[in-house]
Amino acid sequence: MASQTDTMQKSATARKQKILVVDDESGSTIMRSVLLRLEREGYEPVVVAPKGQRVTGDDFETEALYRIQESRPSAVLLDVRFGEHADDRFKGLSILKRISEMDRSLPVLVFTQYAQGPYRETAVAASLSVGAPVDFIDKLASTDEVLLRLRRLIGARPERISIGSLFELDGPNSTVYAISGGERKPVKEIQGMKFEILKELAAAFYRSEGELVPFSRLERFSEGEDSRASLRVRIREIKDAMGNAAGVRFGAEEFIINIRNRGYRLVPPRG
Repeated sequence: MASQTDTMQKSATARKQKILVVDDESGSTIMRSVLLRLEREGYEPVVVAPKGQRVTGDDFETEALYRIQESRPSAVLLDVRFGEHADDRFKGLSILKRISEMDRSLPVLVFTQYAQGPYRETAVAASLSVGAPVDFIDKLASTDEVLLRLRRLIGARPERISIGSLFELDGPNSTVYAISGGERKPVKEIQGMKFEILKELAAAFYRSEGELVPFSRLERFSEGEDSRASLRVRIREIKDAMGNAAGVRFGAEEFIINIRNRGYRLVPPRG
C-alpha cells in the first residue's frame, strides 16, 4: 500500500506546470542553468529536440507545434535564432506566429540575443504583433528574471485587473468600474476600442510594472489615415472619462503617459 508521503509526491508531480523549451542550444551552459532552475521551482521543462543529422529551424517548428498539442504546456520559452543560416536568423518569430495561430492564449517568453543592436526592433515588433501574451527577454538575463517573467506571463491575463485603488477592469464583461466607498460603478464611456486600448495597457502593467506598450500594438484600435493622432485622441478621451468617474483630472504625466516616439505606459492612480 502506498504511503501518505508517496501519494503526496505523486499529487505534487501531477500538478506540475509544463514549460515547453524551444531552443537549438538547449544544451548550452545558459540553457542548462535555466532548465535546472525551472525544475527547482517545481516546473516540468519539456525540451524540443528534433532528431536527425541536419536539423533545421523548420524541424524545430514542426516538433514544437506537435509538442504543444501533446504536452499542453502552461507556457513556451522560445529562442529567436536557430543556426547561422540567414533564413533561420528570425526563425523563432515564425514559430511564434504559428504558436499564436494554434493557441492565442498560450504565453510565450521570447528568449533572444537581439535585446540590443540593429535587429532589436524587428524582434520586438514581431513578438508584439501576434496579439498573444508574449514577453521579450535578453538571452543573457539571469535565471531569476526568466522565472519572474514566466510567472507573470502565465498569469498575464486575469479576468479582472485592479488599476490602482480607483478602478477595476473586468475582461469577460468588457467593462471598467470606478471604485468609491466600496461601490463599483461602470464607466460607460469606456467601450469598444477604448476598452481594448485600456486592456492592453492594464495587462502590460500586470505583467511588469512600468512596461511600455508600443504604438504598433495600440494603433490597431485607431481609425483614420493618421492612426497615431487618432490614438492620442482616444487616450485623452479615456483619461477624461476615467478621471470624471473618479472625480479627478489626469494631467499629461499621469495615469496614461506618452513615451515619446515609443508608446504609452500605464501608471495606476492612487486613491
